[in-house]
Amino acid sequence: MQELTHRSDVTVVGGGLAGVAAAISAARNGARVALVNNRPVLGGNSSSEVRVWVVGGTAHGAQKFARETGIMGELFLENQWRNPQGNPILWDHVVLDLVRAEPNITLFLNTEVRDVEADGPAEDRSIHSVTGWQSGSEKLITFESPIFVDCTGDGLVGFLAGARFMSGREDRAAHGEPWAPEVADDDMLGSTILFYTKDAGEPVRFVPPGVTKDIVAAGIPIHRHIDTAMNGCDYWWIEWGGELDAVHDNERIRDELWGVVFGIWDHIKNSGEFDADTLTLEWVGTMPGKREYRRFVGDHVLTQQDVLDQTRFDDNIGFGGWSIDLHPPGGVYSDAAGSMHLHGPGLYEIPFRSLYSVNVSNLLMAGRDISASHVAFGTTRVMATCAVTGEAAGAGAALAARYAVSPRTLLAERRDEVQQTLLRQDAAIAGVPWHDARDLALAADVSASSQLRRLAAPRSDAGAEERVSLADRDFGVLLPVDPRLDAVSIDIEAERATTAVVELWSTRNGMNHVPVDVIDRREVAVRAGRSELRAEFAYVPDAPCSVVVVIRRDPHLAVRIADELPPFGVLGLLSREPGLTTGQAQTNAWSAVELRRRTPRFAVEPDTDAYRPSQVAGGLARPFDGPNLWSSGQVSGEEWVQLAWPEEHEIGSVELVFNDDVDEDLVNLHHHRTPFLVMPELVRDYRVETASAGEWHPLVRVEGNHLRRRVHRLEEPVRANALRVVVEATNGATTTMVVALRAFPPGV
Repeated sequence: MQELTHRSDVTVVGGGLAGVAAAISAARNGARVALVNNRPVLGGNSSSEVRVWVVGGTAHGAQKFARETGIMGELFLENQWRNPQGNPILWDHVVLDLVRAEPNITLFLNTEVRDVEADGPAEDRSIHSVTGWQSGSEKLITFESPIFVDCTGDGLVGFLAGARFMSGREDRAAHGEPWAPEVADDDMLGSTILFYTKDAGEPVRFVPPGVTKDIVAAGIPIHRHIDTAMNGCDYWWIEWGGELDAVHDNERIRDELWGVVFGIWDHIKNSGEFDADTLTLEWVGTMPGKREYRRFVGDHVLTQQDVLDQTRFDDNIGFGGWSIDLHPPGGVYSDAAGSMHLHGPGLYEIPFRSLYSVNVSNLLMAGRDISASHVAFGTTRVMATCAVTGEAAGAGAALAARYAVSPRTLLAERRDEVQQTLLRQDAAIAGVPWHDARDLALAADVSASSQLRRLAAPRSDAGAEERVSLADRDFGVLLPVDPRLDAVSIDIEAERATTAVVELWSTRNGMNHVPVDVIDRREVAVRAGRSELRAEFAYVPDAPCSVVVVIRRDPHLAVRIADELPPFGVLGLLSREPGLTTGQAQTNAWSAVELRRRTPRFAVEPDTDAYRPSQVAGGLARPFDGPNLWSSGQVSGEEWVQLAWPEEHEIGSVELVFNDDVDEDLVNLHHHRTPFLVMPELVRDYRVETASAGEWHPLVRVEGNHLRRRVHRLEEPVRANALRVVVEATNGATTTMVVALRAFPPGV
């Protein structure tokens, strides 16, 4: 046996997506990082060992413009490029490769942390080291660093360090949460084991192993849907252990879940109720995928009200968008529905104060164990959101180590630096503007080859169209407004003359993309047949925003929908009954699924300034009260966007953010599929040029880009009074779009 000591700036314990994002984020911000994981693969519940699909802000498409950017976004795009079939083994290596690409990370797999050295009084403790056993190599490794990040999910490091934590369900009085129980208890969400099947092409019999449960006697088929076409996460409801201790009873929970899995397969193969002769088991998980255990107490406990009321935090470091998703503690043996979902009107913010311990001064946390009530945890627990908190915790850890301060002190003294650091790496933050004065673009005059001005999808004889009836649903179209909206025309058909009710709604805030507050209402006479419905509003908002124009349901009306992409930021919506009525707007009350990547025939008056070139310099870098990007007009050759200064500057690096359509839902192991290896909106081929004394010089040329963020660090700085990005081709879009163009002096 060897006894070793590893010293670093930041120690991250836990190699799920929260830990992976934390380690990469800290490393990219200059910290030497030890990433310690107790499994042979990274990815946690998303890995090939458990195979849970990665979901987050998009909420399986219920949220609009909500896919994560930053490190989680990189993983989504890279997986789509390398692994479009969603092979879980290849996903493991997409994650592993991103970690190993960072020279500042030292990775320790198969290393089980079991000891934590910490001291200080209960209200002001500090961690000195954690020690782990790497069984395969028989090494006992002590990890020392000034900052630690607990991404273990179960919260082992914080627990051993004496960090204050919560577990089970708080009572309603604790945080005033309507969804909390009247009386607190120890119940939690359970654990799950999944399985894969395949068609062997010949009859295959199944002899159930001894652990198999009689699921018919247990009543499971009555309360849960079973189907031969289901696989993997389709069986998310194979859940149990919520009334036990997910850690101490882990072995018992695993055996029970195995019994249920084999019981379901026995029912499919041997009950005679299914056509399954040639089906066989391909894979069954060997470890439970845990949902819930400890949640640490931070300076802020995120609550149900924060999620649904969309509390704005001055220390906002990321967003979530999954519904509050709670499950019955009895799992498969409960006669209640497998899950209950509570949706808000859009995304919600997560504060940095929920990512560090209230009483352990050098402990950050990310993932399942952040500071949230049990109810709020119902949404923060999903893995893409865990990665968002990981990226923020990692950046905070690197900065805290750099300045030799605690995370709490870092927030008090350098909150803006924390947020700007995250924005520079394109992290998933909504509503926080980029304003880092080191970015030379902020002082530049911005121009472009062209600009999309007409917000329209005019009638055309080319392309397929569909008639969508409004007999039993309302129709809406999300539109950016900058600077005003005078009138909207929509192509409709009427079976007979009628009066259409057309309304203008606000989204209330930039995190929403559905109608929330009504602004105005018009009644428009419509003749029989196909015509153009025109509604005049003369709406002038105080600042650029998005609105929804709604045509109320009418048994005689239909809208014309074309198989064409609308301008980015425009989205067709169809109403549906929300999953649960809460007395407030819910994003799932409006579906975009049927109309995504399709457009109504429409036109807006007057021309828009929502796609102006200046938006590549500063401001917001994702849809929020508008698209927040530069878009060219219809591409007819090369398009460019340019920065110009009255005097020369020395440039050491250029950073680009392209549009990858964050409204497109991507899932690592595929629940929703997209036909695109690369998002069509992404710029494919481009070059970066600088000008000095009126002459342009090539700096960088890229072909075949499939990433949203590109960083070009120059071997030798250049002096220039102008810089431009020339786009030679997109990956399929008919306009060129750039979200951000940034230029920095050497060493920044």
